[in-house]
Amino acid sequence: MTTYVITVPGTFTDTVGTRTRAELARALRPADPHRTQMGSEADLDALTVNEDNTFTIRLTIEADSGPHAEQDARQLADSALRAAGLDQTIAPLGSAVITGIDSEI
Repeated sequence: MTTYVITVPGTFTDTVGTRTRAELARALRPADPHRTQMGSEADLDALTVNEDNTFTIRLTIEADSGPHAEQDARQLADSALRAAGLDQTIAPLGSAVITGIDSEI
């Protein structure tokens, strides 16, 4: 198994308050990239929201391949959004991409 840092972009299509953003960040906490060497060095947050309502979710995923990591990240992001009371109409996601592989090499 390899540890991947996966980025999933999205856009809030409606107003999302501070409380909902905090709930989303809490739901993402188990996969916070700060747990990895790369995440600590780059100070990667699990959730970043921009002024234009676009957002980036960064997750640490253990998987046997890149495609599996991307799929697992997408499912985890979807689940976290639902846990925060958001659905695909309010927070559609883009494609998940590998933005780092954590290794001791």
